[in-house]
Amino acid sequence: MTSAPEIPRSATDVLNRVFGYAAFRGEQREIIEHVIAGGDALVLMPTGGGKSLCYQIPALVRDGVAVVISPLIALMQDQVDALRTLGVRAGFLNSTQDLTERRRVEQAFVAGELDLLYVAPEGLGVPATQRLLDRGRIALFAIDEAHCVSQWGHDFRPDYLNLSMLHERWPDVPRIALTATATSATHGEIAERLDLTGARHFTASFDRPNIQYRIVAKNEPRRQLLDLLRTEHPGDAGIVYCLSRASVEKTAEFLVQNGIPALPYHAGLDARVRAANQSRFLREDGLVMVATIAFGMGIDKPDVRFVAHLDLPKSVEGYYQETGRAGRDGLPSTAWLAYGLQDVVQQRKMIETSEGDFAHRRNLAKHLDAMLALCETVQCRRGQLLAYFGQTGAAACGNCDTCLNPPESWDGTVPAQKLLSTVLRLQRERGQKFGAGQSIDILLGKTTEKVTQFRHHELSVFGIGTELREAEWRGVVRQLLAQGLLAVEGDYGTLVLTDESGSVLRKEHQVMLRREPERAARAPRARTGKAAPAADLPAEAAPVFERLRAWRAAAAKEAGVPAYVVFHDATLRQIATQRPGSLAELSTVNGVGQSKLDKFGEQVLAALQEV
Repeated sequence: MTSAPEIPRSATDVLNRVFGYAAFRGEQREIIEHVIAGGDALVLMPTGGGKSLCYQIPALVRDGVAVVISPLIALMQDQVDALRTLGVRAGFLNSTQDLTERRRVEQAFVAGELDLLYVAPEGLGVPATQRLLDRGRIALFAIDEAHCVSQWGHDFRPDYLNLSMLHERWPDVPRIALTATATSATHGEIAERLDLTGARHFTASFDRPNIQYRIVAKNEPRRQLLDLLRTEHPGDAGIVYCLSRASVEKTAEFLVQNGIPALPYHAGLDARVRAANQSRFLREDGLVMVATIAFGMGIDKPDVRFVAHLDLPKSVEGYYQETGRAGRDGLPSTAWLAYGLQDVVQQRKMIETSEGDFAHRRNLAKHLDAMLALCETVQCRRGQLLAYFGQTGAAACGNCDTCLNPPESWDGTVPAQKLLSTVLRLQRERGQKFGAGQSIDILLGKTTEKVTQFRHHELSVFGIGTELREAEWRGVVRQLLAQGLLAVEGDYGTLVLTDESGSVLRKEHQVMLRREPERAARAPRARTGKAAPAADLPAEAAPVFERLRAWRAAAAKEAGVPAYVVFHDATLRQIATQRPGSLAELSTVNGVGQSKLDKFGEQVLAALQEV
């Protein structure tokens, strides 16, 4: 009779034997040991930084079951499958289960036969769920995606407001709240609303050095996107974000027509279609998901090589959260945004017409101003992004578009005065308001039908702006809107002056503008500087890697799980490079824990023999 295997009890043992990693990263060890000891923690750590281990390891070390509160009902099954592949006893309770399945999980929880139990935040408000938790032994509470509690944030979920009850009802159970994004204001709000002001706060660096940030001027954005995918990301998995459902549908259709496998995802689709498309994206290689921001939170696909935005995000926090879904495996990835005048007009108009009081609209405007400043900067984008989250980076990162192809700034005071004078004269002399296009036509001296109809050729400003091209004037309008020196109002986005416009017209305010590079240089794929990701495979390892990927695809299909649940690309790359010849050698590879070694070890060695 064989004895039961020794149960690992230390954090390092669990890291090595269950998860297959040799060492902790950053503050992981300190966070994990703090929670194991019974302390509360609030953890701010970027996507791909290893947040999940910060509660999964304490769950396996402490007595009882860790209860994980997650808003990601559609992804709970995948999260549980990934843990079970590691040999971890995990289950979930949510509204998708039938009564039989729910009772089976509840019985396993009460009997202590689970290590982790995932529940949705709305489920915790149900008295029956609270009574169930009272019957079991709780090791800890993990509140994932904790930024959802922030009413000023980009992804507010009302059910999160009730989670302060965890400490009231179970005061002796440690809590850990985790998020991949938070400004100091959001950070403080999370702590207050979750009753974690007395917790230890851990803030990792928000820098994702493997992600290359690029923002380009819009010029047929779908064509620009297609060029990006064909030239830099052929066959890669990625996410394309659009503001509207209609744009999602049209963009996905455009990509498919041009030979790029793409799927749509938005709240207007049938729930079964959404679930099927999400499942395909997670399980198949090389698919592009075109989506509204309804998609993405909790997506654990490590090999997303690019995130593209065809519309301006509403906030830097939202932009950071969305771009952070690229390159979770640490390999080079692209965050690409196409941005133009109409984005600014549209976002300003949405704020003006939004529901809510003045304070709410002012907060929305503040978020947008920060996003516009990131788009218009002539400085390092990564540095500005980090500064937004209260962190400092190098003066120049060497891996964003403004570092690789620096734009110029120029004195745009005179053009700004000409444009503002045009808006002023239209309003004062004619009692009229128009959008950007009419003002630019007047400045360029164009005798259009509308110019003639309204006799705008009689204005003293007609034809005084021929020193700039139409595209350059659109850039002037965009940047004046971004700087608050011009505003839009009404359903038609007409231009109006602001309180600050007068200082420009009176020559009291110098207006510095960004001049776009004539042709944006295509950025190199390699990352220079600190924390470089894994280098490209040696030539002799490439066919081995592809053979391992083919084996992994078959193994994942048989198990009914996404490929990355079997092994991440980074693990396969290491196996392909080292070519281990025994199970003992394979066990030293990062990401190969004991359970995966037992399940897949012989198959991996056999696949290596075939190359």
